[in-house]
Amino acid sequence: MVVEIPYLILGAILVSLLLAQANQRVASPLLSIADRWLRWLVFAFGGAQVCQDFQLLDRPYWVLVTVFFLAWFLGETLLNWLSIHALSVSPLPLFPRYAANQGGDEWPTQPRALRVRDWLRANGFKQAQAMKAEIGGGIYLRVSVYQNPDATLRAQVTFIPQASGAVTVCFSLTSLTAPGSRYVTDNLYVPFAGFYPEHWFVERRPLCRSLPRLLALHRARLAASGEQPTPFTVDPLTDLNVTQGELDRLNTELGFLHSQPDREDLGKITHEGRYRVWKEIWMLNYLGRSARYL
Repeated sequence: MVVEIPYLILGAILVSLLLAQANQRVASPLLSIADRWLRWLVFAFGGAQVCQDFQLLDRPYWVLVTVFFLAWFLGETLLNWLSIHALSVSPLPLFPRYAANQGGDEWPTQPRALRVRDWLRANGFKQAQAMKAEIGGGIYLRVSVYQNPDATLRAQVTFIPQASGAVTVCFSLTSLTAPGSRYVTDNLYVPFAGFYPEHWFVERRPLCRSLPRLLALHRARLAASGEQPTPFTVDPLTDLNVTQGELDRLNTELGFLHSQPDREDLGKITHEGRYRVWKEIWMLNYLGRSARYL
């Protein structure tokens, strides 16, 4: 039995609605990617079907599908560019400064988040510091940093608030080595698109949502480097704010950001930087991949 295209489109719409509903609770990048592809395909095939059913355009069906497919691409590109421009001219900091979180409310009361905390404790990690940074409108980015017994590895747990009210939990594992290198393995899925210092070796795995797997990958990277990890000598808050300042300075020098005096008139991000951000937004939203940082 051959299923007609209109029924497939209706089925895809239903699945998309279910995915969106489920993602409001779990805030999963995997569900977001699947839902975006479904909406794109529904728009392309649905638009072509409407044109064919109502005889709005006298063109082959596959041509109409291609036209609507490209129309979605252009429309979303425009929206992304407007969003990047708004971010560039807004007062929101790209590299916010963190402060100690004295409230003790950094961990959301979600079973999956609490399981992460229990796993960290069960595997010898102890909390080193809790921090927060205001990103605008009274919304805070909350961070909890854990480290292993010999202080050679820090696990930064970041809680990213979503518009739906859900909180996405992301991880960033960091080790310093004797030659002065910084190895970072994270699963952040927000676009960065900027530059890292030469002694930083960053690998991002946005689709890896498991902390144990991410930790195994991080340790494998360290072992492959042949470098000996060394203990951290400063507290997490100082280290994080110093690296934030270093990233701001480097990305200004390399042309990703405008210089401080020009930011009020031109915005924070240069045209070249905006293109890099736009490209990484597409890669993350539809492929679940970020740029490769060496």
